[in-house]
Order: sequence, then C-alpha cells, then structure tokens
Amino acid sequence: MLALFDLDNTLLQGDSDHAFGDFLAARGEVDAAAHRARNDAFYADYLAGTLDIRAYSEFVLSTLKGRSPEQLAELQQTYLHEVILPMILPAGQALLDEHRQRGDTLLIITATNSFITAPIARYMQVPHLLATEGELIDGRYSGRVSGIPCYREGKVERLKLWLQAQALPAQASIFYSDSHNDLPLLEWVDEAVVVDGDAKLRAQAQLRGWRQISLR
Repeated sequence: MLALFDLDNTLLQGDSDHAFGDFLAARGEVDAAAHRARNDAFYADYLAGTLDIRAYSEFVLSTLKGRSPEQLAELQQTYLHEVILPMILPAGQALLDEHRQRGDTLLIITATNSFITAPIARYMQVPHLLATEGELIDGRYSGRVSGIPCYREGKVERLKLWLQAQALPAQASIFYSDSHNDLPLLEWVDEAVVVDGDAKLRAQAQLRGWRQISLR
C-alpha cells in the first residue's frame, strides 16, 4: 500500500511553515512585526481556502534568498530541534510505525517547502517526501518556487509525476490529512482518512463516509 501523510496539523501539532516565520522573527532574522503580520494574514487565507500558494511560498523562501543550503544548515537544524520536535505527535509516529511494519510505502506530501520539511521527514524516518521546492540558482536560493507548488490540485499532479518516475507496481493508496485544502488528493486516493479535521473537512467526511481519527 502507498501510505500518504499530510504533515502540518496532521503528523505535527502545529504548522511548520507558519512557525518558521515566528522562529525567524524571534531570532531577529526578519523585521518581526511586519513579517508576523504578513505570515498571519497568509495563514488566515490558508484556513479560509483562499491562499495564493505561490505568493506565500515565495514570501517564506525570500527569507533564504542569496544563501546556499550549506550556509543555512545550522539554522535548519536549530529550527528542527527547538521548534519542530516538540510538535511531533507520538500517535503520529505510532501510525507511521504501523504502516512501516506492514511494509507499506511511506510518503509525506506537504505544501510546506522542502527546506523546512526534508529534515522533518528524515527525523520521522519517512523515506519519501513531496514538498514545494525552492529554486536554486548557482547553488543559492533565489526566493522563487521551482516547479509545481505541492498544494491542492498540485499535490495530485506532483504525486502522479512521482509515481511515473518511481515506476512502482500498482498498489492501493491511503491519505491522511486534516485540511479541506487537501480535498483534491483525498478524493483521488483509494482511502481517505481525516485526522483532527477542520470544520469544512469534517463536514465532507460525514457526507462521504470517510473515516475520522485523532492523533492528539
């Protein structure tokens, strides 16, 4: 089975993208008041289902602009250990372990960029990650998105491309998510599971007979 997991507010008790902005503000890496205001406005759009994913992703990626992954490695690891590890839900780890023991193919699929999420996937021992990608030019972040943002219908597009590239045998798929923004992928998979869903997604789950669970 192909076991797909959203990350923010599903396997994590919080949103790693939004929290990264607060982390940078607290460290003085950005203008704290201005950055928090824009970050909060984008998050409100996300909750409402009106987010411009490219604009938001490039807002986040702009904080990395002009620096290489190597130059940012210490910042990345500090963020993982100080902010993300306390967000990891033990029941989420147990769910990953359950699928791992069954021999399923595990994949995290998230709108949050891979700079933030790749260390999280490694820590959780999930071998496959599909995330929004930051463009690198001459080894440095440009502040722009590369390719298809991994959000809403983009998650389905990215997954289809990944499956073609992997040439995996046909297998059933299951997707765990908390957000109504993931309806396109929840509708595409064989089995949709709502995890601590938002109000819009809970309503859809009741209409469609989707399983609902809590990892909190």
